[in-house]
Amino acid sequence: MTDVNASEHHIPAMEHSLLAKLTGGLGDRQTVEKICIDFGQLYSGFLPDVFHSETGIAIQVGYTGFESGLMSELVADLGDTFSFVNGSLRNWSPNFVLACGNSFVISLMELMLGAEAETIEQPPERQLSDIELDLAAMVYERIGNVLRSGVNADGGFEATLEAPHNADDRSKHEDDSRAEYGAVIRMSIELGNVQSEIALVIPQRALLKTRVVLPKPTGQIGKGKQEWTDRINEQVRRSQVTLEARIRLEKLTLSTISRLAAGDVIGFEDARDVSVQVSANGRDMYMCEFGRSGERYTVRVKDNISSDDEILKHLAG
Repeated sequence: MTDVNASEHHIPAMEHSLLAKLTGGLGDRQTVEKICIDFGQLYSGFLPDVFHSETGIAIQVGYTGFESGLMSELVADLGDTFSFVNGSLRNWSPNFVLACGNSFVISLMELMLGAEAETIEQPPERQLSDIELDLAAMVYERIGNVLRSGVNADGGFEATLEAPHNADDRSKHEDDSRAEYGAVIRMSIELGNVQSEIALVIPQRALLKTRVVLPKPTGQIGKGKQEWTDRINEQVRRSQVTLEARIRLEKLTLSTISRLAAGDVIGFEDARDVSVQVSANGRDMYMCEFGRSGERYTVRVKDNISSDDEILKHLAG
């Protein structure tokens, strides 16, 4: 057979969306929408109870809508104001993505460190710090627990969640490269005056087989607010912080400063015990005195500029 004849008999590959529909990986809009609404009812009715029982904090959750498309595009379209977690649940889906608005986690951190709910305002959008990501992991655990309790997955297995990450640090999940269709379920989440979002990005292959059920209340109390607070405070204390020391030098005229050259010496302002201000992340924390121990220059703490609580709250942000 000639090349011309071979070209004439070539059968084009089946369109990806059509193949997905034929193999159960893509459903019609009406079917997908109904299941997404069921998920919205699950979370709006159950997640606030979980949060309140474990923290004493009141939140409100409401379904806002869904979108259908390729998994990778749905995740990317959420933008950089979310953090993300890759997850899996045995006998249901080997891959799904949870997303939570950064403003919710930032505000929750303020509450856990003692701020009054009515004083917390909508925070500026930014990525989460390492300590806030640690708190986000606790939030995602609850979101994952609600997911597990509401889907018809056999075996009673718990959801497996990876560590939370910011949008800029989103690692390439092994399934992201596959052209897999999914649905993103978007929900509002309110904490006092702060409004944010949570989202579930679920492959339609799993979604279309899902029967969402509202779990029965167990009456059990979770970890409690104090344990959440203790975990955050412990994370703050274990975090590595870069300290900076400032020493006042003797006053010089602008004329003298303009003529300084390599090798010139500028004296300290203090003649005896040299005062040093030690700060971290731009906040002054301690007054110290300058000294030396062996071959290393050191500072000795003389007084606290900030209280313990102020230091914890500052470093947490």
